[in-house]
Amino acid sequence: MPNSRKSPPPNAAIETVDTGYLESLMGYNARRASLAIVEMFMQRMAPYDLRIVDFSVLSLIAHNPGVTSRQLCATLGVLPPNLVAIVGALEKRELIERRLHPRDRRAAGLYLSEAGQALVQQAEQTASALEEDATARLTATERKTLMRLLQKIYR
Repeated sequence: MPNSRKSPPPNAAIETVDTGYLESLMGYNARRASLAIVEMFMQRMAPYDLRIVDFSVLSLIAHNPGVTSRQLCATLGVLPPNLVAIVGALEKRELIERRLHPRDRRAAGLYLSEAGQALVQQAEQTASALEEDATARLTATERKTLMRLLQKIYR
């Protein structure tokens, strides 16, 4: 099938960039939205010295005390060697602690320390506020719908 688009004359200057095709792709739109939120997230989490994955791990531990590293890897899609480094860094900052798992003596459950609990509480409040700011052009119903639709893609 011949290309139906007209070719610009050689050495023509482009005044505006045509993003029409890219904007018709789900991945392009999801990535652009993600980049906007991630940039805001990184700025607002800088005072807590948290990256996205650090925040995710701490939040999961906060809401699932005793969660194992294996469970975190499966939930977040993180490779075990990467999680070992993340958990080690959070433990070094004294935000989390390991305790023997009550049913599996080979595993350790992860728990927030007092400092970790205080940090997660503040960081989660910051994350909730930034989500509101990042989606300010959406109504509450649109936010819920968008969240439900995005989850349908990856669940």
